[in-house]
Amino acid sequence: MEKDFDNWHNKKKEAQTIEKRPLFSEGQVWWCSLGVNIGDEQDGKGEKFTRPVFILKKFNRNICLVISMSTQIKEHPFYHKIYFKGKYQSLLILQMRTIDTKRFKDKMGEIEEFYLEKIKKRINELIL
Repeated sequence: MEKDFDNWHNKKKEAQTIEKRPLFSEGQVWWCSLGVNIGDEQDGKGEKFTRPVFILKKFNRNICLVISMSTQIKEHPFYHKIYFKGKYQSLLILQMRTIDTKRFKDKMGEIEEFYLEKIKKRINELIL
């Protein structure tokens, strides 16, 4: 599959011009323009190159640590199953990354506090 780096580059230039940033907090899920990436790094989909991301850590009003989400459920240490919006989904812990909030498109909702604590514990076990 050939990746559309040229179209993503144009969308990325548009995103850079965004002045008003959304208000967000830890535990929320947003549609996010992740773009077209290298190799096995998680890409966004569709014409806006988006996919859902879970906000794990807010560093300031512009930067946060997110985890890409997928509807594919896999039994793997770096996938964490959660229940969100009426169905099970996976957090792709191995795709955790820092992003600028200019990439955020639409808020999808929030994950229950119970899941937030379980996710943080799982990450600590895996990488700390």
